[in-house]
Amino acid sequence: MKDLFVCPQCKRALIREESLYRCSAGHCFDMAKEGYVNLLPVQQRHSKTPGDDKTMVAARTRFLDGGWYAPLRDKLCRLVDRLGGKQPVLLDAGCGEGYYTAALAQVIAAHDGQTVGVDLSKAAVRRTAKRCPDALSAVASVYHLPLADASVDLLVNCFSPLAIEEFRRVLRAGGYFLYVVPGARHLWELKEILYENPYENEEKQEAYDGFQLLSCESVESRFTLQTREDVESLFHMTPYTWKTPKEGAARLSEVNELTVTAQFRIYVYRKTKN
Repeated sequence: MKDLFVCPQCKRALIREESLYRCSAGHCFDMAKEGYVNLLPVQQRHSKTPGDDKTMVAARTRFLDGGWYAPLRDKLCRLVDRLGGKQPVLLDAGCGEGYYTAALAQVIAAHDGQTVGVDLSKAAVRRTAKRCPDALSAVASVYHLPLADASVDLLVNCFSPLAIEEFRRVLRAGGYFLYVVPGARHLWELKEILYENPYENEEKQEAYDGFQLLSCESVESRFTLQTREDVESLFHMTPYTWKTPKEGAARLSEVNELTVTAQFRIYVYRKTKN
């Protein structure tokens, strides 16, 4: 396994020892028993436990393990397989609990490459490390990635904050950036229950300096959640769990079965310059 991480304090390369990472300046970072490392300095934390909490991570794990978003996972795997090249390094920036990371890591391994997953949430990265024992997993901010300049060949960002300057920094020239966002009517049926006047998500193709937009891939499906637990898991894995008025949450609490539209857009960019 390559040593890809850099020290969040001094930016020197981190060398993996038996149970820790150490840089030449003497900064040390212990490995957790699950196999991940915490590279989030105190000054980058905006709360005691930043990122998604255990409840949201557990809900997302239950939902995704049900296979409802498998079409998106499979499409990402096909794209990465086509774009991967030889011995690629893939970064899942905002990897969450590792559902997509684990599948992508299998594709990258077939190309003799290396996968890295980073997320702000310790609860999420703990699950990623368990799912992906052959990948590198770290608690870190996507706005301060613990990776060297031009060290990544493929970068996947799925429903996570867009840190375009950092993405441009760590991607090599010619590398690919796969940016996953919701389509206009993603989870529309859920929003109709939660809000009196639901609105469509804005869809627009953004131009980013140093990147060429190659394509926009659409992934759409409909599925029926047949249990109360599945409906609740979907709700609690989304930002709606924080933004929904009490009346909307009360309406959803009476729903035991829900047919939902999943609508994703994958924007495929290629880095054109350093």
